[in-house]
Amino acid sequence: MSQKIGRNNSKVYRLVLTGGPCGGKTTGQARLCTFFENLGWKVYRVPETASILLGGGVKWQDLSEEEVLGFQDNLLRTMIQIENTFFDLAACCRQNCLVICDRGIMDGSAYLRPEQWKKLKEKNNWNEVDLRDSRYNLVVHMVSAAKGAEDFYRLDNNITRTEGIEVARQLDELTSQAWVGHPYYDVIDNSTDFERKVVRMIVAVCYRLGIEAGDRLSLDSKKRKFLVKKMIDDSELLHMKIIGAHGLTDEIGLSVVNAYPTFQDFIVVHDYLVTPNHHMQARIRRRGQNGNWTYTHTIRRPEINKESPELRMQISAREYELLLVQKDVNHYTIYKKRRCFLWNNQYFQMDIYEEPCHPRCRGLIILETYTTLLGKDLELPGFLEIIKEITEDENYSMYNLSKKDFDEVSRVLPLPKADGMPLGVASGVI
Repeated sequence: MSQKIGRNNSKVYRLVLTGGPCGGKTTGQARLCTFFENLGWKVYRVPETASILLGGGVKWQDLSEEEVLGFQDNLLRTMIQIENTFFDLAACCRQNCLVICDRGIMDGSAYLRPEQWKKLKEKNNWNEVDLRDSRYNLVVHMVSAAKGAEDFYRLDNNITRTEGIEVARQLDELTSQAWVGHPYYDVIDNSTDFERKVVRMIVAVCYRLGIEAGDRLSLDSKKRKFLVKKMIDDSELLHMKIIGAHGLTDEIGLSVVNAYPTFQDFIVVHDYLVTPNHHMQARIRRRGQNGNWTYTHTIRRPEINKESPELRMQISAREYELLLVQKDVNHYTIYKKRRCFLWNNQYFQMDIYEEPCHPRCRGLIILETYTTLLGKDLELPGFLEIIKEITEDENYSMYNLSKKDFDEVSRVLPLPKADGMPLGVASGVI
């Protein structure tokens, strides 16, 4: 998982713990803090700015629309300053440091209309890529008890909480949608009891950080990948017909239930780099929206005990350009449109491969999600026509999809020496 590097070469990991009312953030934060401190990490907990201000007597119902906008502007700028204070402390820390933010900047957008949020962004020269993607390493959304654990929804454990159960559901939906598009986003629902819910949250953070929790936690979430037949565009949706309360269908009966959920689209570009040997892989990625970009450098090391350790680092635009000089001519540049969306409390990313590319990638669409569910227990989006699962099919790894054919490479470079190993073969795939 991508992380910052402190001034003392320590890891600095910025986590947003968000969610709907009564989702378990407070308990989860305390448990997460204890867990990482036991691992020898320094943990900073950034307090929820809204609770500080609302605890001072501010009531939404007493504010005019103009006052609400001004209050949110001040709240978000205050939040940024408070977070930056903790981020600076973490950067100076001599040990690995986890910074837990009780909500993040994008939560503020959930309490504003789109035109109000746009006005604040323009006033402060903000954009979502910086506020959402570059600022934090991971976002974890704890689903409100109002959605699936109604018997446990309470108001008496938080003096600033006044929402009834229906409002809580709406706020949970708004805050979860606010973070759609972040490259590392986990949603922890109420499908288990509360103790297991908290454990699942800690597991998600450990997994993203590459920490082996051993017998203390069950690390059973994994990436699953599915081949999608085609995109459904707006013109096709116009020809869909309603089938009662269950959704839509087309003329061949393809269900498009809840088509189309709120989504965020990104441009994603991957390049593989030259490595010292065939047992190591390295790549760089730029991921952007509306001309704003984040950059990542990923290294997959040789296999150890049947595992291939992977290190992800967030890098600057200049570092990206310097690394791009090391591009491996044996691989195509991979161009994708990445569509991110929530469906049934599950976070999905759908990669639509774009040209220029190898013919094998033309029209290719791959749906991905991280889940503990196996087989058909995972409910897939009903508005997509899934051809098959390809989780274990190495032909669909990005590394193999990007490979150039032998004759293409030979036109660019002299034939390399095989050294007893077939040309173009690498162990492990990304």
